[in-house]
Amino acid sequence: MVQKWCSVLLTVLFIITVSSLAGNAEGADYVGVKKCKACHIKQYKSWKETTMANSFENLKAGIKSDAKKKAGLDPDKDYTADAGCLKCHTTGYKKPGGFTTIEETPDLAGVQCEACHGAGADFRTIMKNKEFPLSEATAAGLVVPTVENNNCMDCHGSDSPFNEKVDAKYKFDIVERLKNTHEHFPLKYKH
Repeated sequence: MVQKWCSVLLTVLFIITVSSLAGNAEGADYVGVKKCKACHIKQYKSWKETTMANSFENLKAGIKSDAKKKAGLDPDKDYTADAGCLKCHTTGYKKPGGFTTIEETPDLAGVQCEACHGAGADFRTIMKNKEFPLSEATAAGLVVPTVENNNCMDCHGSDSPFNEKVDAKYKFDIVERLKNTHEHFPLKYKH
């Protein structure tokens, strides 16, 4: 009988330990681009030059007026609190630790690293070890986008008011975007 209780107790302790190591049951929290920048400065500088970095700004009234008109949107309206827009112009909207409002989570405005690479709280912990197998980081949630494994079309698909039907310059080619989103400089540490 004592052996059975010990077995049950060990099982319960194991489950509690695994649960606490897994962090948020709904997924890792977002840490923001400033945390990524600490080790990936060249990638950060390259990303900073993209339209993704400043995509939240495009939601403001009077910004990108011609494009908004072509898409059937009111160019004088402020879309910075519009849920339909925030899902594609912020990082982690409606996800644990993700963007909520510009007042509460200003560091997650725009399309940042974690929009493509996944919420970083868990894999960032592994990356702090500087040299680690990439498989450990991917097991902890790091997404390495590929043509088959990406979330780009969530925002660049037909639901977007800014699609190629409105203006040919918005045509989205996933192969080209993965090559040209930002330069993938050699990483600072061996992975």
